[in-house]
Amino acid sequence: MTVHEQFAEDLALYALGSLDGAERHALEKHLDGCASCRREIEQLRGDLSLLALTTAGPKPPARARQRLMSAIADEPRLPAAAPASQHRQRSWWTALGLPALRWASAVALIVVAIGLLRQNSTLQRDLASLRSRFTDQGSKLEQANEVVATLLDPDAKKIELVAAGNNPQPRGKAIYQRRNRNLIFLASNLPPLPAEKIYELWLFPANGGAPIAAGLFKPDARGSATVVNPPLPEGVEAKNFAVTLEPESGSHESPRGTPVIVGVGE
Repeated sequence: MTVHEQFAEDLALYALGSLDGAERHALEKHLDGCASCRREIEQLRGDLSLLALTTAGPKPPARARQRLMSAIADEPRLPAAAPASQHRQRSWWTALGLPALRWASAVALIVVAIGLLRQNSTLQRDLASLRSRFTDQGSKLEQANEVVATLLDPDAKKIELVAAGNNPQPRGKAIYQRRNRNLIFLASNLPPLPAEKIYELWLFPANGGAPIAAGLFKPDARGSATVVNPPLPEGVEAKNFAVTLEPESGSHESPRGTPVIVGVGE
């Protein structure tokens, strides 16, 4: 028996990781000086990899199948009564079939598990996006309902604001619902803002207290502006509203700038 025939079965077992002990040591020593056997090892490993990675597909590569069939046919066999000192006789398919099948099945299960995890992650992201969208839509709907309720509330105080000077063009209207602290302010024909300036809306309490800042705003190109439900203290009865021209950061505590439009009542 030639040296290559002696190590033929061991090459397959070595490629499968099933060779150990003295036989593994002897084969590795042989591989150090045998380029032919080293090439055979690499080819066997490549074929096993192809076979394992394609178990989930419809058909394994023809080249890998052919090489494995050829290896099975070419396997050397010793007589049944061979001495115990000779290499153990294990068929190629006994050594290859079951471990390869288990290996391929494990790879297939891993691929399926990864696919399910990715699908689950995508579904969770979609669900989070839908929840966020519904929450946003619900918030907008609630705000719209509050605006409509304030506009239609007969108890809401409605004050027209007109220009403080001789020019009557700038106008505004404040609709204030005390019990819910809802305020809707609409302005039109406001002059363009000077540099580093901003308009500020003020609520003047009916009890004569200090004016309350009710929001900063900038008009659009047509001079229109809207302030909807700014933060206001609870239970304040409004006597009047006014808009002043303030520094860009606003005055907040009390009006310091020039009045632009002032409320005249209903």
